[in-house]
Amino acid sequence: MKSLCKLVALPLLTLSQLANSPLAFAEYSAIYEQEWAVDNKGRGQKFETLFEPQWNTSLTDNLDMTFIGRVRFDGLDKLGPDDDRGDNYGEANGPVLTSEHGDISIREWFFDTEVAGSYWRIGKQQVVWGQADGLKVLDVVNPQSYREFILDDFEDSRIPLWMANIELPIGDENSLQLLWIPDLSYNEFAVDGSVYQLTTPLLAPQVSALQAQGITFGGYRHNKPSSPIKDSDLGLRYSMFYHGWDLIFNYFYHYLDSPVNYQRIEQNQVYIEAKYQRSHLLGATASKAFGDFTLRTEVGYSSDSYHLLKPTAAAYARQQGIHNSADISSVIGLDWQGLTDAMISVQWFQSYLLDDEPGLIRGQNDHTLSFMYTQTFENETWEFETLVLHGLELDDGSVQTKLSYMLESNIKLYLGADIFYGNEAGLLGQFKDTDRFTIGFEWGF
Repeated sequence: MKSLCKLVALPLLTLSQLANSPLAFAEYSAIYEQEWAVDNKGRGQKFETLFEPQWNTSLTDNLDMTFIGRVRFDGLDKLGPDDDRGDNYGEANGPVLTSEHGDISIREWFFDTEVAGSYWRIGKQQVVWGQADGLKVLDVVNPQSYREFILDDFEDSRIPLWMANIELPIGDENSLQLLWIPDLSYNEFAVDGSVYQLTTPLLAPQVSALQAQGITFGGYRHNKPSSPIKDSDLGLRYSMFYHGWDLIFNYFYHYLDSPVNYQRIEQNQVYIEAKYQRSHLLGATASKAFGDFTLRTEVGYSSDSYHLLKPTAAAYARQQGIHNSADISSVIGLDWQGLTDAMISVQWFQSYLLDDEPGLIRGQNDHTLSFMYTQTFENETWEFETLVLHGLELDDGSVQTKLSYMLESNIKLYLGADIFYGNEAGLLGQFKDTDRFTIGFEWGF
């Protein structure tokens, strides 16, 4: 997407003023995107305008700056933008300006420098861990916006964070990455009443199920960490190359980006108190090419993960409706590029809870399969891509397809379809009535 942008050198001031200054020239680029989404009943879901300008400049011989802004406007307002700054954001994050139909924000703003052979990136940025497509195992450094559930590209749906990102080269092929993240921003969910509001009992407390017992909903409270120092996240990643294998080892001490919805009953009313909880993540990835095939795998151990129990007064009284367990998640992927201008990729996602519990809504084991196919035609003028996700436990899934045409080297036209199916209690099946078709264009300049 962003590769459409062309970098153009433009003088900031007159040459007589800055003849010998590294600030004499800066690189500007921008992307403009217009997308229209219509559901399967012909109703408009969004008519979104997105503008992202980017500015790169060298402030000194050893200090570069990158600034990326974002202006977003949705003329239909069906996906839930409102005029409030989301309570998931830290004090220094979130939109600069927001309204009923859109917002203006600093997407990324960071500085790069080299200090004693180490590389420092300080500022608001994205950090990508892991190699999985469609779902995440280790890619948890940045929280995510679920305004369109998982339909948006990861690059666009990640919420950049203010952080210090330091990379230390070790030898010729190895490196150590250090992260310090004082930004207290977390996942952004679709607002109540919008198209992609979460309804699955896997994630949303089903307090209405207690109505037969005379218990009604009393209220909701959202508690967030408050100290950028004490509540900051810390990460380590070691990368190495060994006998043809790319190996990465990760450690992340962090707050989980989704709050835990504790439920308690008082005087025949159930109250939900959302709290963020800490977890230790230990992970590893490995990949290697074998001719036309590439084998990818990643595994992560989380010391704490939180899951909803079936809504009963006993479960609320005993555990506040929540079960905590360590979790081992993994993905194994195989990519094949044996066809001309095409790639086929299959993946198997697995999640296993070390502690089972009676009344747990999700199973102790959870499995999802994925299939991805991409094909280009006529010297990459046309591109077709599709991604299929299928959950084995609840027999639900999604199909995302897109056909793109490069009208010019920097102008792309596209058509797409996003389809959900299966059990409405599933992670993907909950949106089986929200299938949509998209049409749009991207212009980079």
